[in-house]
Amino acid sequence: MSYDRAITVFSPDGHLFQVEYAMEAVKNGTTAVGVKGKKMVVLGVEKKSAAKLQDPRTVRKIMKLDAHISLAFAGLVADARVLVNKARLECQSYRLTMEDSPTVEYISRYIARIQQRYTQRGGRRPFGISNLIAGFDADGTPNLWQTDPTGSHTSWKALAIGRNAKSVREFLEENYEETMSSEEKGQDDAAIKLAVKALLEVVESGSKNIEISYMKAGEPMKTLPKDQVEELCKVIEAEKEAEKSKKKSKKSKK
Repeated sequence: MSYDRAITVFSPDGHLFQVEYAMEAVKNGTTAVGVKGKKMVVLGVEKKSAAKLQDPRTVRKIMKLDAHISLAFAGLVADARVLVNKARLECQSYRLTMEDSPTVEYISRYIARIQQRYTQRGGRRPFGISNLIAGFDADGTPNLWQTDPTGSHTSWKALAIGRNAKSVREFLEENYEETMSSEEKGQDDAAIKLAVKALLEVVESGSKNIEISYMKAGEPMKTLPKDQVEELCKVIEAEKEAEKSKKKSKKSKK
């Protein structure tokens, strides 16, 4: 029996192959990074180069769900559009019913519930996307959540999804604490800088294909202008070169 044809049938060793294939679709998607600071939340994505005659504004990987919640994804764009529309509708429904804004955790759980539902019923296929959901709660608490095709949802300080996610995640693990200490010393853009650094680990074309959005408490999500992204990339490259020259000088002294 072929266990990868039916979504609801487990293989003898406990696998749901269609869900695992959906996870592979996520790994084939372009990289997305999320960083949660103490005063801001940052989402960064690797954008594919638009065709010459294509309107680049129609190619979006960071989408607004509500005034205080945004989403970045890796995987199938069409699947993301369906989930985003459902999440936006739920945000408005929550406001009408509860007369309050939904928390980031609530919307993350709602999206994860939809994704899980598509792994348990026949005649459907799993959503081939993983999401990073960022925003602020009413009390000013920053949040960064992730959902995947299995329907699980987890909270993170910093995370990467998509192609080369493992290497980017290792980079974030090594540099996150240093970034937070820099933020405490007054460097407000420390989280933005970390997101750009992480993307530069895997994006070969540099600032051209990087998009950065950030959000502060009580403010809507803002997109960093292209010239600022390019300037930040130059600063990071200059810092890398300075580190290399320091290492060379130390070796020569030895």
